[in-house]
Formats: sequence, structure tokens, C-alpha cells
Amino acid sequence: KLKASVRTAMKQGSGLILIQDVEQDEVRHYSRSLMCPTTGLSYNEPAPHNFSFNSPQGACPRCKGIGYVDQIDIEKIIPNPELSIAGGGIVPLGKEKSNLLFWQIAAICEKFDVTLKTAIKDIPQEAIEEIMYGTDERLKIKNESLGNSNYMVTYEGVARYIEMQQEEDASATAQKWAGQFITTSACPECNGQRLNKEALHFRINGKNIAELAGMDIRALHEWIVQSDSAVTEKQRLIAEEIKKEILTRLQFLLDVGLGYLSLSRASASLSGGESQRIRLATQIGSQLVNVLYILDEPSIGLHQRDNHRLIDSLRKLRDAGNSVVVVEHDKDMMLASDYIVDMGPFAGEHGGDVVFEGHPDEMLKQNTLTSNYLNGKLEVGLPEKRRAGNGKWLVIEGASGNNLKEVTASFPLGVLICVTGVSGSGKSTLINETLQPILSQKFYRSLKDPLPYREVKGIEHLDKVVSVDQSPIGRTPRSNPATYTGVFSDIRNLFAGMPEAKIRAYKPGRFSFNVKGGRCEHCSGNGYKTIEMNFLPDVMVPCEVCHGKRYNRETLEVRFKGKSIADVLEMSISEAVDFFENVPAILHKIQVLQEVGLGYIKLGQSSTTLSGGESQRVKLATELARTDTGNTLYVLDEPTTGLHFEDIRVLLGVLNKLVEKGNTVIVIEHNLDIIKCADHIIDLGPEGGERGGVILASGTPEEIVCNHESYTARYLREELKQG
Repeated sequence: KLKASVRTAMKQGSGLILIQDVEQDEVRHYSRSLMCPTTGLSYNEPAPHNFSFNSPQGACPRCKGIGYVDQIDIEKIIPNPELSIAGGGIVPLGKEKSNLLFWQIAAICEKFDVTLKTAIKDIPQEAIEEIMYGTDERLKIKNESLGNSNYMVTYEGVARYIEMQQEEDASATAQKWAGQFITTSACPECNGQRLNKEALHFRINGKNIAELAGMDIRALHEWIVQSDSAVTEKQRLIAEEIKKEILTRLQFLLDVGLGYLSLSRASASLSGGESQRIRLATQIGSQLVNVLYILDEPSIGLHQRDNHRLIDSLRKLRDAGNSVVVVEHDKDMMLASDYIVDMGPFAGEHGGDVVFEGHPDEMLKQNTLTSNYLNGKLEVGLPEKRRAGNGKWLVIEGASGNNLKEVTASFPLGVLICVTGVSGSGKSTLINETLQPILSQKFYRSLKDPLPYREVKGIEHLDKVVSVDQSPIGRTPRSNPATYTGVFSDIRNLFAGMPEAKIRAYKPGRFSFNVKGGRCEHCSGNGYKTIEMNFLPDVMVPCEVCHGKRYNRETLEVRFKGKSIADVLEMSISEAVDFFENVPAILHKIQVLQEVGLGYIKLGQSSTTLSGGESQRVKLATELARTDTGNTLYVLDEPTTGLHFEDIRVLLGVLNKLVEKGNTVIVIEHNLDIIKCADHIIDLGPEGGERGGVILASGTPEEIVCNHESYTARYLREELKQG
């Protein structure tokens, strides 16, 4: 009979029964499946999808495997509790209006013997909860505009209204509005680990799969190597092949200098260079042959210490029977190649020729711009002296975001500062994710929150912060250097002042290709027509009416010194400098473009055709042309990306001009030509990931090289000797 009862219970309980021992007063769990003896949780036979956050079987049910949830941030909704609700204390509502929402809130306030004019800090917390999250009871609404009748209504709350604006079917404008009151935080159910609790209960040597994925690759590699001691002989035999495969793949990632990353790192947070090196590691692991690999600057974001590893990885691809073509400006990469093709002699219209092709040893004997930098005939020279700054400091204390270890960093103002360190040491965390958001909130009321820090001092010495990156200066072909710098407005005003334009009553807008009037309407001022090719990419052909000039015939008849507005836009910057030499307002802005080394680009060249480095220099030129740039902090993250030695020399000149105007420039950089020319260096390390996040050294380059822990100091020492 007992056997039959157990069999029936097992059947009814899907393989799980609970037996209560009356004498011992305890409950025992018995299961045909895997079961935790402590909690009584029963598990199905595990399969790979149970450990994947992309699978419904493995994902956390709360966050759906994302690892974070969006939550209403009351501090953003009520930033100043000193205000009343009527005075706009609840930001999404604004100041008091005569509408149903405020009548409902007034009814809640009445319940708690307060009014809309009571300071929010004096309103009971229970009332605030109801205003924010709604109430189940129906509210009695009475207002003169409703007549003498009372109405019973439901109230869902301010927070619920904001959440509704976040839903997928809401408009983009509504979602953006609601987003300013939302904070993204780790999922409370899985603590950001993305998996359900069943998956997280499986452990090897005390660690679950999420904890392993959160370790940096170098530490994970060591953990797996040492894991044999914690498993039985049977388990070791089962895992042997899997373990070998994992270690091989991790080694590929280590070989390309990515040991500081974790496997759980979001791909959106990776730099272009990191993404490219991950794909490179994948290709090395695929062991394909007779493949042509093309890499565009794989050394982006890589410290000099890791350069040789990347070069060794590329050689492995070559030795496996493949061909590797690398577009690169890195000196080590050039000299390590088997064959070099040097393009030039200069940039833009003055380039486009192959000036040398052959072995690196042969190139060193040539007289091209690149070869002269490689053989030492040309170099980015050391500054005559290091600037001491203006005596004021910006100090951030207790920065602890990501891998930073309660860092205190001091930045002298009025100098060129380089933030250095191996990849993953915490440079971007300190500057881009902590310091810059703090300053942006101060100067621009930015909604982006900085990573954790304790205190920042010296903000009062700055007027603004400007980030100068390599993103395009415009997202459409209509944007160009003339429109971005603002000089196009001056040029249009000049043409509108010509006698012919005055006779015809043309205004400055007549000379814009963006509005009706002066532009060619056949192509809407684009200068080209787009032909849709269905399954092939669209083809752009010059407009047959204006022949690419963008303007109609009448507008082009107005001329300055014999040139139409279209002719001016076709001029190179250098030609425009000569052409407008007697027009100071225009000359000043375009002369700065020439000074930053962009004399070869056209004034009206589409922004979509500019490289990242060219876009960055257009932005820098715009800043240089301003008259009120003193006390500005400029932040540049690896500005040498995509730049030739000569471009770096020009860039340094631009940065120094900004500093000479009384500004401060912070550059996150690996390039030794920039680092050796800095007035002050802050070096983080010693390694990447969890082994980094500490300031190793701070001071002038000459002071930094005395540090024996720093990898940057080791390579900088050689540069200073050569200089």
C-alpha cells in the first residue's frame, strides 16, 4: 500500500513528492529530477538553452534576459521638494492648470489635509505615494467648471502615465519625454545576471555561469586552467574536450590584446577597434585558408604594450595560408609588414597616387612623407617647455565606476593633459563616464548621470565643457564645412549685398540650397538625383537641370569677384582664403580651417565624405574661431585615430592653440607622439579590467618615466631618449 501511495504521489507531483515525518516534525523532499536538498527546488535535466539569456528557458522572467529594468526615478520627477505642486514641483505636470489631473491630485491632497500650494516636503509620504502610483479608491472631484455636481473618478498616478508614454505604441516624442524621468538599474530579481534563478543555482567550483561570464578574460582563462583540482576524475574526463575548446578561444582573445574584457560585456559598449579584434580572434579560430582579410586600423585603442600581440595574430593568419591587407598608420605595424603600399603624396585632391610599394626596408630609403617619419628625417618634436598652467585645479575624488578603485584625480587647468594607460585600465570610465557627465550636468543640465564618485572640486574655474569626437559633422549630404562653421551665413549675406542682388531684392535665404527660392527645384538643392535600383544600391547622378550646382539660373547670375555662390562652394579652403582675403568676417573662419591642415577640402564638400579625423578638425577649427573660448575644458578620446604622422603634428598645433587661449585640453590617448608633448600625464593601470583602475603616476612626462610599474612609462622613456 505504501508503494502504491508513493507511486500515485510521484505521478500527481510530476516526479516530486513531499513526505512529512510527524514524529520529527519535518518535511522531506524526494524527486526523480535534479533537486536542491536545502531549498527543495526541483530542476529539469539541464540543456544548453537553460544557460542562455537569449532563450525563454534560461532568461530571467523579470527583465527577459536583458539584465536591467527601467524604473521611474522620483528624484527626477520631484527634483526640488521645496516647491509646491501648484508651483511646478512635479516636473512632468508643470505649474497648476485647471484640468482633471490637477483636480484629482487636489482631491488626494484634501484627504491628507494639505493643498496644492503646500511645499512637497511637507506633504505626507502616503499622499506622495498615491499621487505618484495612483489609488484603488474612487476620488470625489468638485470644481466650479463642472457645475454643482460631484464626480467619482479613478486615478492611476503620475508614474503610470509616464510608463504609458514609454510603451512601444507611443510616439517617439512621447518616449523621449518619458525617458527623462526613467532610470535604468540592475534587475532586482537576477541582480543584472540576466538568467533565471534555476540556471544560477548550477555551480562549478563555487561559481555559476553568470559569475564566470563577468570575470575578465585573463582571469577566466586562469580559473579554467586551475579548475581540474575542484572536479572528480569522471567530471574531468567529460569536460576535457569542452575545456580545451574554451581555452583555445580565450587564448585567441588574449592574443589580440582583449584580456581586460569580460564575456558579458555588451557589444554596444565596445570601441570599433575592440569589435574588430574580436572578429579577428574569431577568424584565427576558424582556421580558414586562402582567404583575403582586410582590416581597417585594427590597432585603434590598443596600447603599445599589446601591439606586438596583434602583429603576431596577423602573422598567424598569414602563416595559415591567407593574405592580410591592413590600412594602418601605426609605425610598428608598418615595419612588421611584408609589403607596403604608400598613398600620397598628400591628402584630398593632392593625393590619390601610389608613391611607393615594396618591402619596408626599401621604403626607409625613399623620400615620401611617410618614409621620412619612419626613418627619422621628420618627427613630431618635443615642446620647448612644459606649461605649468594657471595655478587652478579640477579635482575629482572617490571615482569608483566600473573598475576604478576610489580614484582621486587632479587636473591642472590651462594645460594639455594626457590620460594614459593600457586598454581597459579605466581611462574612459574616469573621463567620459564620470568627469564629463558631472560637468555636463553642471553647465547644460544634462540628464546623463555620472558613474559613482564622492566629490568634485574646482568646477567654478570652468565656463563650459566641450567633447570633440570623430563623429560626422552632419548626417546628411547637405551638411558641409561651410554650414558647420557658420561661415556660409556670412557668405550668403555677402552675396545678398551685391548690387545685382539688391536690384532683384534677393535676401540671404535666396543663396541657401536648403529652402525654396534660389535652389534648383528639380533636385531640391541636392545637386544630384537618386535613381532607385530596387535590389541594388541606389545610384546618384548629377541633376540634368543645374548640372550639380544646386542653384537655379537666376541665383547663379549674382556674382562676387566674378564667382557665383556655387563656384565659391566648389573652392578648396586654400583657394577660398585667397579669394576672401579682403572680407575679414569670412576670412577669419576659413583661415582657421586652413591652419588645422584642411586646406585641401572643398568649402561645400559633403560632410558624409569627410573622414573621422577631418570631421574632428572641422570641429576644432570652429572652436578656435570663437572669441570666447577661455576657461573651456575640451575632451578628446583618441583623436589620433585614422591620422598620419603629419596629421598628428598639425593636430598638436591646434590643441596647443586652444591651450594658449586659456583653455584646458584633456586627451585620452595611446599615441606616444601626443603623450610626449603633453604638459601633464595621468597614467592608469597597472593592467586592464579588475587589475586596473588605479592611478599609477601623475605629472610631466619626465616625472612619469621614473615610475617602474607603468607600461606607458616604459615606452615613453624610449621616446624621450630619441627626442
